[in-house]
Formats: sequence, structure tokens, C-alpha cells
Amino acid sequence: MTREHDPFRIPRAGWEAAPLAGLASVDLNHNGGAFSGGEFVSESTVGGVVLYATYQALLTALRTEALRQRGEINRITQVQLVLGTSLESAKTGVAVGAVFSVLLLVFPWLTAPMAVMGVVGSAKASLDLFHAFWDGLDAEQKLQVTVAAHEAGVNLRRFFSKASGGLDTVAG
Repeated sequence: MTREHDPFRIPRAGWEAAPLAGLASVDLNHNGGAFSGGEFVSESTVGGVVLYATYQALLTALRTEALRQRGEINRITQVQLVLGTSLESAKTGVAVGAVFSVLLLVFPWLTAPMAVMGVVGSAKASLDLFHAFWDGLDAEQKLQVTVAAHEAGVNLRRFFSKASGGLDTVAG
């Protein structure tokens, strides 16, 4: 699994979010959800949009916070980037949510494999969010997090490769 180190590149929500987007559903009319055609597809599509847009907003906000703290962008630009990338990602969420909801409507047995893939995708998404968070920290903050993790018995080195320039340059 590769990791992007360019602080000016905004990571994009990818296929790691697709299985959960297909399973996510927002109960629009508060009837406890239904497995009927139109309502299921529309509620699952909205769920996919919400999941993709939220995940993208987190990725963008965490990555651009470092740029904002260094003075390379201002808060207004950061907010514009978060909104712009979230709206772009929401388009993907519409497509993924609609396609997967139709698939689940026709082949309900796909729910179990999608749930398993959703766990794997969630793990990758969590790692991507952690990396975006880590990249937003300055050297002193990285050292504080490393020390706190060590005191808690957590080894952060497994999240970084030797070439990452992350933990080794701070703690080593």
C-alpha cells in the first residue's frame, strides 16, 4: 500500500469507501427503512453521497490544515477546497450508491461480501485519515504524539515505512 507524501496533493476518496457507500442508507421518511425498489435505491443513494462527501471532507480538511498553519493557504481557501472536493466526491457517491443499491436489490446475498469488503475498506480509509492527520502536524506535535503513543504502549512505526520521512525524522 503506497502513501502519497506531496503536501499539495489532496487525497481523493476512492474505492475503499465503495462497499460501505453501497451499504449505507439514510432513512429519508423515517419509516424504519424499506426494502422496496424506489425507496431503497433513493435512501441508499443518499447514504452513498453522505459517506463519500464526509470522508472526502475529512481527508481534505486534515491535509490542508498543514498548509494553512504554514501560511501557504488561508482559511477561506481551505474551506473552498473542502467544499469543492466534497461536492466532487458526492458525485461519485451518487453513482456508487445507486449502482450498489440496485445490485443489492437484485442480489441481496451480496450484502455479506460487501460488508466484509467494507471492513477492509474502512481499515484503509482509517489509515488514509491517520496519514492526512499526521502530515498536518509539525515536528514538535509529531514528537508529542509519538511520546504519548509510546507511553500508551502503541507503536506508531508500523504505520510508516523507512522512506516515509515521518516517524524516523522525528523520533530517530
